[in-house]
Amino acid sequence: ASTGMERSLGSALPPYEPLAEGLDMEGLPRSTVVSVEPPPPPPPRDHLVWSLCTALYANVCCLGFMALVFSVKSRDRKVLGDYSGALSYGSTAKYLNITALLLNIFLVILVIALLASGVITAVNYYNGGQEHHPYSGPT
Repeated sequence: ASTGMERSLGSALPPYEPLAEGLDMEGLPRSTVVSVEPPPPPPPRDHLVWSLCTALYANVCCLGFMALVFSVKSRDRKVLGDYSGALSYGSTAKYLNITALLLNIFLVILVIALLASGVITAVNYYNGGQEHHPYSGPT
């Protein structure tokens, strides 16, 4: 019964060889196993600060508020560990922020153009009223 026990233990242990005469453990090379794992991917961005600024300063057609809502949803999904949902909500917030920014730039350019044309028209009207035309005066 003891031989069966020795055989089962012997088969479970790795084989080894005794050291040769004159060698000790210091002279043998040491092996080191290094496991290299790829770094975890960074969590998706939620663009919360950008959405907050868009909601406060450039809330054209409520796009800034909608971007803020999607950013908060993205942050909630990220906290829960649902990275695909967080990525989806984050990209929606990003596109809403871009759209609001472009509309805001367009509206600012439009207002500047209207003010400039209005000022030019007012200056021409003011100068036109004071000019003396040679044929319009008394003869």
